[in-house]
Amino acid sequence: MVLALSLLALTLSAAPAAPPSGRALNTQGFRLYQSGRYPEALEKFQAAARATPDYALAHYNAAATLGVLRKQGKVCEYSAHRDAIMEELATAVRLDARRLQRAKEDRDLDVIRDTLGWQKLLGRTPEKEADVPALLRAVSWYGPGVGVYGTIRALKFQGGGRVELWRREVGDSGAPRESRTPGTYTVRGRTVEVKLPNAAPVTGTLSATGALTFPEPLGAFTDSPSECDA
Repeated sequence: MVLALSLLALTLSAAPAAPPSGRALNTQGFRLYQSGRYPEALEKFQAAARATPDYALAHYNAAATLGVLRKQGKVCEYSAHRDAIMEELATAVRLDARRLQRAKEDRDLDVIRDTLGWQKLLGRTPEKEADVPALLRAVSWYGPGVGVYGTIRALKFQGGGRVELWRREVGDSGAPRESRTPGTYTVRGRTVEVKLPNAAPVTGTLSATGALTFPEPLGAFTDSPSECDA
């Protein structure tokens, strides 16, 4: 009997420890977050979400921490892109609708207020034609990017039918030069007409999927800027 008990004790001591639970990992992450150790906190929150995929708080905390890292300018280092933040946040809200009210008050998430994803959480969607004017104003619209220079044009629609075209032009010297051009716009259904000084009006559309498309020279716009391209 003594030998059997000894063998049992040896077997139990040699058994691998159970991996930490999602809740335990989330608690570790929260302590790191409170200490300002955001990259380490992010790792814990993401690990918690992997360990327990239906754990809304872990997804929410991952979104908020990504928001902090984005504010700190660490987008490329930690993949703190707006769509990544929205994916975590949308998952959290889908799992626990109460997370939306918390998100409305959370300054860590200010970096995604002007995305289509956030507007969808608020109940506005490009699938509804009636929501098009509000979405145009609420969302920041980015054109294509050029390598390390990133996005080279953007549109910001404002109240009163005003719009601003922002451009970044890269000369032969490689030094970028930025300009802002004010204009006006009108909306009919999904059709958006933009008028800029000394140029003919340009008519585009906001699709049901959220793509804002004009003929050149304006081109196509989405709610995601070009980032981290070599």
